[in-house]
Amino acid sequence: MQKLSKFIYERLLGWNATGFKNFDSVKKAVLIAAPHTSWHDFYIGVLLRSSLKLRSNFVGKKILFNPLTGWFFRALGGAPVLRHANEKQVDAIARLFENRTEFRMLLAPEGTRKKVTEWKTGFYYIAKTAKVPVIMLSFDFENKENRFSEPFYPTDDIDADFKFMRAFFEGIKGKIPEFS
Repeated sequence: MQKLSKFIYERLLGWNATGFKNFDSVKKAVLIAAPHTSWHDFYIGVLLRSSLKLRSNFVGKKILFNPLTGWFFRALGGAPVLRHANEKQVDAIARLFENRTEFRMLLAPEGTRKKVTEWKTGFYYIAKTAKVPVIMLSFDFENKENRFSEPFYPTDDIDADFKFMRAFFEGIKGKIPEFS
């Protein structure tokens, strides 16, 4: 499957992956993929993940992981989130990192495919609470490139950290450039 994915990703679609790729050295991380402007990001991401043999995860409500559909979502790397009474979502997701030897949660910091001026902050607080790095991943449709950043550990200065992370994505054009 890896060879087929790599063939489609690189040869047929003309994409390439650059930057950090030593994922064996980072078993736990929050991966943020941006700009997220189109459903096309999904299949590019699946092909990228498969061609690099990158095991990544996503979280979803526990109800999605029922006996009928749970096997499918787990096969894609899904993990159900079950909050305990009075537990915040960030804490519930951070607990997933504690209970696994390998967990790389992938999400879009925008929280939508539309143009946003501010990113959501949940991913940042999840990384801080779980004490895992953030790895940034660009979806540059203009240059057909996915670029990974080096792992970055959030500090106690959210403004400086967001400025640093946003700079990584500067000039990157998503599938729908006006939403980038």
